[in-house]
Amino acid sequence: MHPKDIVITDFTYPLPNEKIAAFPLAERDASKLLVYADGHIQQDVFKNIADYIPANSLLVFNNTKVIQARILFQKDTGGVIEIFCLEPFEETKEYNLIMDKTASICWKCMIGGAGKWKSGGLKKEINSPTYGTIVLSATLVEKLSDAYVVEFNWQPANLTFAEVLDLFGDMPLPPYIKRKADLADKERYQTIYAQHQGSVAAPTAGLHFTSNIFNSFASKNIAQSYVTLHVGAGTFKPVKAASMLGHEMHSEWMDVSLETINQLKSNIQNTTIAVGTTSLRTIESLYWMGVKAKLFPQITIADLIIKQWEVYESPLLQTNFSCTEAMQSLLDWMDKNNLQQLFLPTQILIAPGYVYRVAKAIITNFHQPQSTLLLLVAAAVGNNWKKIYDFALENEFRFLSYGDGSLLFWTRIPLKG
Repeated sequence: MHPKDIVITDFTYPLPNEKIAAFPLAERDASKLLVYADGHIQQDVFKNIADYIPANSLLVFNNTKVIQARILFQKDTGGVIEIFCLEPFEETKEYNLIMDKTASICWKCMIGGAGKWKSGGLKKEINSPTYGTIVLSATLVEKLSDAYVVEFNWQPANLTFAEVLDLFGDMPLPPYIKRKADLADKERYQTIYAQHQGSVAAPTAGLHFTSNIFNSFASKNIAQSYVTLHVGAGTFKPVKAASMLGHEMHSEWMDVSLETINQLKSNIQNTTIAVGTTSLRTIESLYWMGVKAKLFPQITIADLIIKQWEVYESPLLQTNFSCTEAMQSLLDWMDKNNLQQLFLPTQILIAPGYVYRVAKAIITNFHQPQSTLLLLVAAAVGNNWKKIYDFALENEFRFLSYGDGSLLFWTRIPLKG
């Protein structure tokens, strides 16, 4: 079956509100851990995850950093306008350059209460012990098909946009967490290894990791590698169409170094584990970009982008290159184009029918019914996703972003004990 023909109602399950974690646990690594391998399930605590990971494995983490993307403006009439910053409207070769912009910037945004914003600018003022009085203005530039373009201006003009968001914005908790973000979320809705600002949602599988867990990897020679994929609000976009043919997959920007691609190529004889769905989408996209570079050596970076359906169709469907071949081809293409980093979006949709080329396992939380994230899990473990989710519901696992974690293998790995 082509994933276009998937009926999304086949990927649903009952998720009571009380199963959705509204707050994180006091300790990151105290979350429950479900381990699935070879059709069997075990339960443990996340701090013991190293016990279940084969020696010499490579874990791939997404080191994106969540920005405080939600800004509330109050009109003179008392009405509240919420601006949710999605992604830069301006073209850039690097997200860090955008976040370091000063004085003014244009962003693609969602607007809550847009009907109240007929004309004119919005303004918000705060007093900071460090910077004194700071004024932020927002002007509606244009309406797009799925969002708005908003121009932000601020004084003092020497502040960066990253600093402005930190001062004026709130953490963008997912819509299913029915509460306002508090001060604790500023730390807990962020991985401890977050580095590159740009996400409007956390790569939540990584929220469980602590320094103690990283230290536990040393005895088994478990290596770590990092990619950056800036998580967009589209990660929560519900599938409203009856079949996947009617659903447009969101694009997200990825930033990957030569070093990481070399690590992936060198680890092919061992187990590569993606920490989170975003890391998984990134490394699988790299494989297909390598396939494109091998098929079309003169390809441009614009054509290297992986579109929603193309890995299921000709000419990519007919190829059977190894991971080593694809990664080497991508490295050769980058060398020819004098690139040390690969910065571009991916729209890859991973659903049942997909065959994983790079990863052999994933660490991930428990996802919403009828979501593209659940399809990604089903592509990995087949219909056993129902068995896994039933087990989690019956054993009081906590679901979604602040919930518990799982380690899912789709290759034969013996469980502990």
